[in-house]
Parts: sequence; C-alpha cells; structure tokens
Amino acid sequence: MTENRIIMAFESSADETSVAIVKNGHEILSLETATQIKSHQRFGGIVPEVASRHHIEQVTILADAALEDAQLTYADLTAIAVTQGPGLVGALLIGVTAAKTIAWAHNLPLVPVIHLAGHISAANFVKPIVYPALALMVSGGHTELVLMKAEYDYLVIGDTQDDAAGESYDKVGRTMGLKYPSGKTIDTMAHQGQDVYHLPRPMLSEDNFNFSFSGLKSAVINLLHNADQRGEVIDHTNLATSFQAAVLEVLLTKTRHALNAYPVKSFIVAGGVAANHGLRDGLTTLLADFKTVTYLPVPIELAGDNAAMIGAAGDIAYRHGTRGTWDLNADPTLEFAYLDD
Repeated sequence: MTENRIIMAFESSADETSVAIVKNGHEILSLETATQIKSHQRFGGIVPEVASRHHIEQVTILADAALEDAQLTYADLTAIAVTQGPGLVGALLIGVTAAKTIAWAHNLPLVPVIHLAGHISAANFVKPIVYPALALMVSGGHTELVLMKAEYDYLVIGDTQDDAAGESYDKVGRTMGLKYPSGKTIDTMAHQGQDVYHLPRPMLSEDNFNFSFSGLKSAVINLLHNADQRGEVIDHTNLATSFQAAVLEVLLTKTRHALNAYPVKSFIVAGGVAANHGLRDGLTTLLADFKTVTYLPVPIELAGDNAAMIGAAGDIAYRHGTRGTWDLNADPTLEFAYLDD
C-alpha cells in the first residue's frame, strides 16, 4: 500500500454524474459533478432512461476534468472506486462500466462501494469518525439508523417501513405545486410559518428504531385535496411548517432512542435531507444532551450525491482489502446488513 492513497471515484446512482479524486480518504483533490435537475423537473421526478443518457454524455468528460483539476495523471492513482448500488440500474451501469474500463486500461485495483457508505463516510471530510459510531441516513431513497461498531462495519438497526423522508418531501411538494426537488423549498417555508395543522407522527411511540412517512404524506395530500373540494384555502407556509415539524419530531425522537440504547463516540447525519436546516438545528440541540458523543454533520455541499463521498468510502474499502473483479455488475438493491438478519 502506498503512503498516500489517491483514489478516483465515480458516482452515478441517480441523476448526478460525478467524478472525484480523493487523497487518503479525507482530502478532496478535485470534484466534478454534472446535475440533471432541469431535465427531470418537468416530470416531477427522475426519469431513469433520461438519467442514464446524461451519464453517458458526461462521465468521461468529468473524469478528464477531475484529473486536470487535481493536476494528476492515471499513473498517479492508487485505485478506482465506484458506486455499485443501490440506485437506478441503468444509471449505475454507466459508472460501473467507466470505472472498470479505466481500472483495466491502467492496471489499477477496482473498489466497489455501497452508495450509503459513501454518504456516511463524507463525515471524514469534517474530522475522522471515531468508533463506535451511529449514523442517521436521510435521503430521497433511504431513512435509516446505521450502527458502526468499527470501521467498515455497517448494521442497520432501524429503517423506514414505507416512504423515505426525502421522498415524502418531494411528494408533498408536488401536491403543493412546488418545483422538484422541493425539500429545500419546504425547509425554507417551514421557518416562516406556524405548526397549526395537526398531522400524524407515525411510529413515534413504538419501542423500535423504525420510521414510517407514508401516513404523514397521505395526511398532507388528503388535507389539500379535501380543502380544494370544499373551496377552503390552506396556508402553504403553515402547512410546510406543520409537515416538517412532524417529520423532524419522528427523526429526532428515534435518534434519541438509538443514542440512549447504543453508547457511541460519534454521531453522523448524512444523505440529501442532511442539508435540511431544521434537522441540523434539531440534532445540534439533541446532541447537546450527549456530552461524550461527537456530532459530525456531513457538510451541506456534500450531503447530496457526489463522487467525493464515494472516494472517502472507497479509501476505507480499499484499506480493508475489498476488490472488484472484471465481471463486477451494478446492484440496484445493494444494502447494509440488518439487525434482524
């Protein structure tokens, strides 16, 4: 193993094409990301075929740009890391194919990465994660609490039983007439209104670490539809406040429950919804009650999908001996181990 590990990483699990070069798992030498938001906004969500085509167009351009920005060549690299899953299978295949091709052409080790490990590992760009650690992973596709007794040891102790938190934000936003993605807009509105609508807090009092947001999402949608049928006006700002208050109460209550049950040294909040200011503020207040736990919120600019986080996770996987073979394939259902497995 070289003294300095220089890893080129690829991320293409959804609608962001991203290539990064990361040094020793905690220093970003370059990060190039092409967003597709405008292409998907008119559909109100990601269209898999459109996403895949954009990835094809961008991936090699971004790889060249990442090397140029870092002032490196392929000869300087230690390994190639890539998101293997979960995600959209067509989108994943573009990144996996690009990574395999470059690794084979330049005789470099290939390191497959679980997308969720990337989100969590991005905390290492703040300061090194000290184990044992607990992560709240909140995104458009996942809402789960992940226990890490040691580095490269991931165990899901609770997850959503239906919709993810980020998915609920987008569906509620669509019903409110907001542009996709609507999470940031709802977060902004939530700080300007009042919690006046009595919305459910699913699974709040259950003695486990699981989440459920489908009932909450449906309650908001039904409230809007019923009001429309009766000719009543719903204050969307207050509705955003009420909806976010319900989501945050569930997330924070379950997190507190997990921190009480599992003594850890670090707590990480990661995923796209980790950029939510209400959630970050709530967790700051909550973690003040856990004096021995270091709070590591992933930087807002790295909360969404990006290749730097895959580089950070890839460095961990590389040091633990994980290698992909030339028949490596995308795995859209790839996930961590679960507590009850």
